[in-house]
Amino acid sequence: MFASVSPGDFAIFAVSLIAAGALTGVLAGVFGVGGGAVIVPVLHDLFLFLGVPDAVSTPLAVGTSLAIIIPTSIRSYVAHKARGAVDMTILRAWAVPTVVGVIVGAYLASFASPVVFKLVFVFVAGMSAARLLGNFAWRLGDDLPKGPLMKVYGLIIGVLSALMGIGGGQLSSMFMTFYNRPIHQAVSTSAGMGVIISVPGAIGLMIAGWDKPGLPPGSIGYVSLVGLVLFAPVSVWTAPLGVKLAHAMPKRALERAFGIFLLLVSARFVSSIAGY
Repeated sequence: MFASVSPGDFAIFAVSLIAAGALTGVLAGVFGVGGGAVIVPVLHDLFLFLGVPDAVSTPLAVGTSLAIIIPTSIRSYVAHKARGAVDMTILRAWAVPTVVGVIVGAYLASFASPVVFKLVFVFVAGMSAARLLGNFAWRLGDDLPKGPLMKVYGLIIGVLSALMGIGGGQLSSMFMTFYNRPIHQAVSTSAGMGVIISVPGAIGLMIAGWDKPGLPPGSIGYVSLVGLVLFAPVSVWTAPLGVKLAHAMPKRALERAFGIFLLLVSARFVSSIAGY
């Protein structure tokens, strides 16, 4: 398919991917997210631009997004961990239930409408954004719970992340801030969640899209290697810049920036729901 694309169109495709990759890396560093909320719509539109069928473009964008999130999240996580801001206890508690949630989410996505899960995200993100922007003291508890409830949260994060094609940083950050964790620690620890979610998610979509018709050359299932090669290196390079920016910002400024970011992500999901 790429062979039939004009050099000019492919140049637009490549430049757009590089620019989006730079933005995604900064977002990953600043907010501890994988950037899927930016990657998925950009890839979807660019694949359509190159003539990929709409039925294939969406899962291809989601799978490629998760593959891109792997190196971006690793780079962001390593940079945050070097500053001592990552809570490894939380990552260990969420690791297994989150992976199970990713598997469940991939299964549910095969027959359930993603609109329901996007609406859930918009509601939760909207509540979190309102709390952060309004500096509300409302919280679910003084600290994160122990035992089964903590594992349930990890399961929810995994399920919703797989359904929405995101690295889970937005969701894990929200849960942590609801339980009075400092915003810098929340975004730093959430970078590690992107690694936990994106690896099984990308592998699952490779398997799900194996031998599907309409895939462009250079794809392994629903992961485009062309998109990965053009996008990932730039996002990995810019992620530490976002980390420096996050730790240089005052607590209140970072809370406001994260609240605005959640509103923008919610608006993107609302617009996609309106298209159904």
